[in-house]
Amino acid sequence: MATALAVEGIDLYYGAARALKSVSVEAKPAAITAVLGRNGVGKSSLLRAIAGVHPISGGNIRLDGAALDKSPPYRRARLGLGYVPQGREIFPLLTVRENLQTGFAPLKPSERSIPDAVFTLFPVLKEMLSRRGGDLSGGQQQQLAIGRALVTRPSVLILDEPTEGIQPSIIKDIGRALQFLRDELDMTILLVEQYLDFCRELADSIYVMDRGEILHSGPASDLDKPEIKRHLMV
Repeated sequence: MATALAVEGIDLYYGAARALKSVSVEAKPAAITAVLGRNGVGKSSLLRAIAGVHPISGGNIRLDGAALDKSPPYRRARLGLGYVPQGREIFPLLTVRENLQTGFAPLKPSERSIPDAVFTLFPVLKEMLSRRGGDLSGGQQQQLAIGRALVTRPSVLILDEPTEGIQPSIIKDIGRALQFLRDELDMTILLVEQYLDFCRELADSIYVMDRGEILHSGPASDLDKPEIKRHLMV
């Protein structure tokens, strides 16, 4: 099977501190790949590197075979990479509609519309189009952040801790949405997560990180192995 997103031996530094050490990850087409690990092991740094938010100092990142090299985030979005950051980062003073429309930036004028799938997956957003983003609950803001990424028409969607601080009912909604994107729209999904049950139910394959390195890769069923659980214990 081809690789939709390939991270090949990347290094990333914050000043003198090395956050990622020759990290390699593959995300297969129309599959959900989960990256797990304790807090502070480099998971978010990995997604920021893929999205182009923080430059890498070594290695390569390829999207559908095309080298991203030093491409800025907006170019990566144009190439089909959608990014849902940790903490959601919606605009609190803009309406839900305006927040979704910020996803128009990388699109051609003829493509600047909100896909029906956004409201099919998250009907609450349609009901709240004129509400300010800051007035939504944490779970609704997460749905808005995912919806904004989907507006860019990504072929690969990366999500940083999509269940963090969210009520169980909306976690289920987000899980169903990701399954739909994979199964019905053939979207490639790479997510960073700490909620093991969420990954066990959704993921096709997993990577486990510790101290900026990949310790293990394999099928999601590996989450039940004692040696894997040990690395994920807080």
